[in-house]
Amino acid sequence: MPNNNVQRFRESLMMSKAELARKAGLSTLTIDRVEAGRPCRLDTKRKILLALGLRVSDKDRVFAEVEEEPAVLRPPVSSEPGESP
Repeated sequence: MPNNNVQRFRESLMMSKAELARKAGLSTLTIDRVEAGRPCRLDTKRKILLALGLRVSDKDRVFAEVEEEPAVLRPPVSSEPGESP
């Protein structure tokens, strides 16, 4: 699941991946990876923001990290002698 809004912003501008890639000076494969939520360099994020007509200060709107719920670690249940499981 993507952890950013790049695809949402791109589609709201009715822009193809190829067009975004061209405007940003990146490959379409890089755009695919970013939209899929793969990590990327800060320079790549900056290029995408500018190509979308946004400012660098808009980075949190586009690249906000989606926090996953932490796994709950529970100690194993052990039964005391004389207790039923």
